[in-house]
Amino acid sequence: MQIKPYARSLAIAASLAVMAGCSSTGGTQDGNMNGTANGNGSGVGTGTAGTGQTSGSGLGEGAGQMAGSRIPEVRTIYFAFDSETIRPEFQSVLESHARFLSDNSNASVVLQGHTDERGTREYNLALGERRANAVKRFMSIQGVSPSQVEVVSYGEERPAARGGNEEAYAQNRRVVFAY
Repeated sequence: MQIKPYARSLAIAASLAVMAGCSSTGGTQDGNMNGTANGNGSGVGTGTAGTGQTSGSGLGEGAGQMAGSRIPEVRTIYFAFDSETIRPEFQSVLESHARFLSDNSNASVVLQGHTDERGTREYNLALGERRANAVKRFMSIQGVSPSQVEVVSYGEERPAARGGNEEAYAQNRRVVFAY
């Protein structure tokens, strides 16, 4: 079977269009756009789970220019074992995200709830959702419109750190702000 030259060109162009549409330009699962899992360039945990020092400066440049403010750099907060209670050290992080969203009514965020691997799949999905909803409630109290916030739970399915020790577990018990 012989294909006419214009049909062959059309088939090649369609193939290239499909491939271009399937390419990914997103960041990592914790909201970073710099290609590292925890923002320190190494791709492995450094035990900073309690500090909230996660970088995400790659997205703050263009998307953060709405209304003259920037998306906060810290985009991950961490939780204690089997808890959805927001820890006091992360309240300022949440307040800065709430301020950004309040100042930029056209911006929206997906709160991604995560857990460590302990517990059943179903329990962890529910716990991840409770954590993300706790953050959503906090944001709502700060004046953020509920229409700007979406909640999703990944449970234990997308760990930030691999391993069966407390350091890895601590890095996996989190909510990530994905703008």
